[in-house]
Amino acid sequence: MLDYNQPIDRARPEAPPQRPQAGFNVLELVNLLWRRKVAIAAAALLGATLAVTVGKSLTPRYTATAQLYVDPRELQLVDRELTPRAQDVSGMSMVVESQARLITSNSVLLQVIQQAGLDKDAEFGGGDGKSLMSSLLGLIGLQPRAPSAAETKEVQLAALDALNRHITIRKTEKSFIVDIEVWSTDPAKAAMLANTLTNVYLTESRNSQASAARRATSDLSGRLKELRERLRNAETALATYKAQNNFVGTQDALISDQQLSASNQRLSAARAATMDAQARLDQIEASRRTAADAGAIPEALQSPTIANLRAQYAEARKKYAEQAGELGPRHPALRQTEKQVEDLKRTISEEIDRFAQSAKNDLTRARDYEASLNRALEAQKRQSVQLSQAAVRLRELEREADASRDVYQSFLKRSRETEEQESLNTSAARVIGEATVPQRRSFPPAMSLFAMIGFIFGAIAASTWFVAAELLFAGATAPAPTPARPQRTPAPDAARAPQAARTPETVQPQPVSRAPEVAQALPELAAPPLQPSMGDKPLIEKPLIARLQEADVIHTLGAILATGGGVDLTRLGWPTLRPGFPLTSLLNAWRDMRAAVARRAGGKALPVVALLGPGETTGRSVTALNFALAAARDGARVLMIDADHLAHSLSNKVNRNGKSEPSRLGWLSNGSKAAREIKTVNGISVLPAAEGDAGKAAEAIRKAIAQARSAGGYDLVILDGPAMPLAAGCRKLLDEVDALVAVLPTSMDINDSLEEILSTLGRAERKLVGVVLDELTPATQARQRGRQYA
Repeated sequence: MLDYNQPIDRARPEAPPQRPQAGFNVLELVNLLWRRKVAIAAAALLGATLAVTVGKSLTPRYTATAQLYVDPRELQLVDRELTPRAQDVSGMSMVVESQARLITSNSVLLQVIQQAGLDKDAEFGGGDGKSLMSSLLGLIGLQPRAPSAAETKEVQLAALDALNRHITIRKTEKSFIVDIEVWSTDPAKAAMLANTLTNVYLTESRNSQASAARRATSDLSGRLKELRERLRNAETALATYKAQNNFVGTQDALISDQQLSASNQRLSAARAATMDAQARLDQIEASRRTAADAGAIPEALQSPTIANLRAQYAEARKKYAEQAGELGPRHPALRQTEKQVEDLKRTISEEIDRFAQSAKNDLTRARDYEASLNRALEAQKRQSVQLSQAAVRLRELEREADASRDVYQSFLKRSRETEEQESLNTSAARVIGEATVPQRRSFPPAMSLFAMIGFIFGAIAASTWFVAAELLFAGATAPAPTPARPQRTPAPDAARAPQAARTPETVQPQPVSRAPEVAQALPELAAPPLQPSMGDKPLIEKPLIARLQEADVIHTLGAILATGGGVDLTRLGWPTLRPGFPLTSLLNAWRDMRAAVARRAGGKALPVVALLGPGETTGRSVTALNFALAAARDGARVLMIDADHLAHSLSNKVNRNGKSEPSRLGWLSNGSKAAREIKTVNGISVLPAAEGDAGKAAEAIRKAIAQARSAGGYDLVILDGPAMPLAAGCRKLLDEVDALVAVLPTSMDINDSLEEILSTLGRAERKLVGVVLDELTPATQARQRGRQYA
């Protein structure tokens, strides 16, 4: 049997002998009280009588409660409000707490005193104004003296102090609901005061907003005349300065700047034309100086005259060549042809000279045009420099005019907005529950409770008296030795196999109806010891034990109670924790288990815990779901993953009405589109099981956990599974788990179930931090019971 208080594979040492303690033992104490039972009963009855008498003498109080909804976001009637709105949760909570404190402010309570006439109510320190002296004076025909202002003020302060003691303001946690409780000796008066207080608060809130808007409008309107005069002066000075310095132009640029830009462009074009003419002249001159053909320049090639002369020149050369072969060098025809060739060549040269002269004329004209543009540009530059120096002052005047115009327009618009807000009520506070006349008193409690308390205190006082008297006068008796609990001896090595039988002293668990016997058997859970190779490791932390009983849950019918507003994990048809149920031993034990998981995680941002169970998986899934609901009830952000790749119990329940939503890093998926993260209304995100074998499902879960850690937004990951027996892929998944919780159904043998889980886990059993005894009614019995209602 596994003992978590001793080192592994070592025999537990014998317990040291206990020293005898002085005083009574339990048997002697019971005998003493039994002998004095009549006196103790008489004292208990006397205490009950005295308690009832005291309760009857107390003045009854009746408490009336009015519920007020205080929304700090208010109504968005205009674009901008006078007071900034709270954006975060802490800011909203502070606004609600401030409004709750405003309910009991002196200005509100004084109006309640005036409307309800509490300054004349004896319960709140006032009077009806008819004292004994005033009555005697009235008999003789004299009018009593009217109270002075100081006396009236003193009475109001006394009533204010008394009313403060009668009021209790409670703010519901994580909500905007404020409960206003007022008690009084008269139930109708208590309800009247609670309703009057809520109405006065709402009226005071509206008047405060209207007063703030009125003050803002007055302050803004007082500044508009001065701002209007300042804007007029600035615009007049700007227009005068423009006229004096000849700043004429369009809205984008001045005329002088436009002319300077145009002149600069024309000058650039003139320079380009001059360079082109110079290049053309240089080319013509170069061709004339060389022995090359003078008609090869572009102008000559484009001239029809040159083309005609060159054709004639070529024909004459051809004719000259033919005659030179037939005639002698002195032949008259040959000489005439030679003279014709020379004339044509001279004519072509003269034509080329005319092209050169034309190029010189173009160059001269381009240079003259460029010089005139350059002189005009220099004049415009000097004028532009003068205007630039004057523009410094111009821009300064423009900035002053723009600033004055912006301020004036802003004040004018804000003044009109605040003027309209005087008649608007932007407060979202409203009464959601008026106070009704209480039918039962809030103090004192019922006389039965007084009688019970008096009875118990009387019996305890009498018993204490008799025990003290016995110790003082009869002397203390030596206590009987407490029988020592028999020590267990570790099983031999041969009996440490997973299939070894349990020792005779192992206590068998009882059915669900015998819960005390099961609780008594919890320390006797038998489990096979760890492997011998782990004997040199440190001590194993003893797992915590919790009991999931029928009293902790409520059964629902998922098909009837399901709604279309989102997935509600409490309406899946499974037994879930009771809503609004106070802290129980189960919730405290689960809270300790989560603390142990955090310690095992070693400071990780997102600890992971897996719930394992033998046999049928629905009970394990129900326990895992309630474990997640308990964590969410404590404010934790839980990611629940269905790690059972065989049954898919949780996935089959959630996927009916589930809707996937992306996380901060995209879709949180478990390997497929059908296994995306599902948000629920319970603050728990559910990741359904992935399709495929155990290895693929485990790898998908490991990637999903890594993605959840990167995205953030979760405090705890709970794995429903994996199923037993563990596959190879599931064992790798357990390496990523920080802690394990075993779910043992009491419908089975819990010792056999624990032995099966520990033997399957192997070295991973060191991660076991808790054991949950599932004492819920099995599903088969629940279905049979449901047929009666059908």
